[in-house]
Amino acid sequence: MSGIRLQGLVIADGAGERSRELVRVDELQVAPGECVAVVGESGAGKSLLLRALLGLVPRPLQVSAARMDVDGVDIAGASERELRAVRGSRIALVGQDALVALDPLRRVADEVSEPLAIHTDLRRRARRARAVGLLTDVAVDRPALRAAQYPHELSGGMRQRSLIASALAADPPVLALDEPTTAIDATVQRRVLELVRSLADDGRAVVLVSHDIAAVSAIADRVVVMRDGHVVESGATASVIASPSHPYTRELLTSARRRAPERRMIGDRELLSAHNLTRRFAHTAAVSDVSLRLNNAEVVGVVGESGSGKSTLVRMLLGAEQPDDGRVTLDGAAWSPLPESARRSRRTRIQLVAQNPRGAFLPTWTIGRTIGEALAAAGVPRREHAARIAELLERVELDPAFAGRRPRTLSGGQLQRAAIARALAVAPDVLLLDEPLSALDVSVASRILAVLRRLRDEGTAMVLVSHDLAVVGELADRILVMRAGHVVEEGTATEIFSAPAHAFTRELLASRAVLPPS
Repeated sequence: MSGIRLQGLVIADGAGERSRELVRVDELQVAPGECVAVVGESGAGKSLLLRALLGLVPRPLQVSAARMDVDGVDIAGASERELRAVRGSRIALVGQDALVALDPLRRVADEVSEPLAIHTDLRRRARRARAVGLLTDVAVDRPALRAAQYPHELSGGMRQRSLIASALAADPPVLALDEPTTAIDATVQRRVLELVRSLADDGRAVVLVSHDIAAVSAIADRVVVMRDGHVVESGATASVIASPSHPYTRELLTSARRRAPERRMIGDRELLSAHNLTRRFAHTAAVSDVSLRLNNAEVVGVVGESGSGKSTLVRMLLGAEQPDDGRVTLDGAAWSPLPESARRSRRTRIQLVAQNPRGAFLPTWTIGRTIGEALAAAGVPRREHAARIAELLERVELDPAFAGRRPRTLSGGQLQRAAIARALAVAPDVLLLDEPLSALDVSVASRILAVLRRLRDEGTAMVLVSHDLAVVGELADRILVMRAGHVVEEGTATEIFSAPAHAFTRELLASRAVLPPS
């Protein structure tokens, strides 16, 4: 058969006695017209497996295989020159971060048509026309206009579709996709996955790497589950989801299944309120006439697509950005618009946990030193720092020994929990969480959700921003749905999920990747 046929793949770090095996896959087959999903946590070896199929495993890692057929060509031991002839023409890769993968200095048409310049004799004008056609094929709106734009001018979903269009340019019979839907909106995710399924239905062999088994369950014919570099389970998607045989697969499925919203008693003291906030950039309103209130012991969720104004709203609530119109009050007193000097004495009362914790920690400082700085800002005596740091780390389910480690030695989930510990160090009244689970594995996200749920139950008030309505539904008492800078619907979590009033809310709910109950 053509497609992919892999036997005896081993990827190792080092050679001889010091060799450490990172990935071992005894057999993997993907037939034309089939979509096979490879799922597992970060570090499971999924991306290394995918890159081995293109000869892109980074040095000094060693790759060996008894057989590695891609569209009938055995690339095991192939030279770099031979691999260049295969890449793009027989197998193409779609990466996770389209903004990084696309050259910011080149127009979209040039990026999409690059494989044509490498593998065909088409002239520039013909390549450009083909690029517009490819953008049309992957359902990019106004393809001629988008072809003339630069990547930063496109939305996340359009950039991802443009990357898929580029992968299809030389019409490869095998397509490899590495986390193509991570950190994008549910509605965009659904459209990208539907596109991937249609590419398989057209006769391509598609291998799709993801950490989200729920997201790929609707389109994959078969699922391969990896952990610590090994395949622990594989089979037909429906069979694996209905009757998983390995404990790790059952853990992944449990993490992917979201809880239904629950009714809770909340406080009656208003801690944070926003009144008719508007923020304009040039002639466009990123946020338009948005109001919000948050009581003590309450969680308010804010959901919407990328570009809906969620993060701009968070920055105004934090006081990091001033509204053009409207105002924010904190515990009944003016908060915004005020100069920073007037807010400084109350700054510890409201804290932010951002999407990317690696950008929030100094890489040369230990975790303990960073948290200690927050404790000092809250006026905690230095002699009490060690005990308080240990207490805060335990509160977010981290061993106190993490205090001596630097950020680069922590996983994404561990670092996000450390970021929550630092925010809690100043005993804030309000936590602002801006996409705190985006791009994390479902099992890691599930653990952080458990931490946030416990903090909520202990009385911490939160504003939780996410593009994932299911995540917000697990924690929030009330939900605001935003679109194009406006709040289009507001209600309790139960009301939003059981009887959504707005068409966009219904679309968000319909786009969710939902696994059948266990």
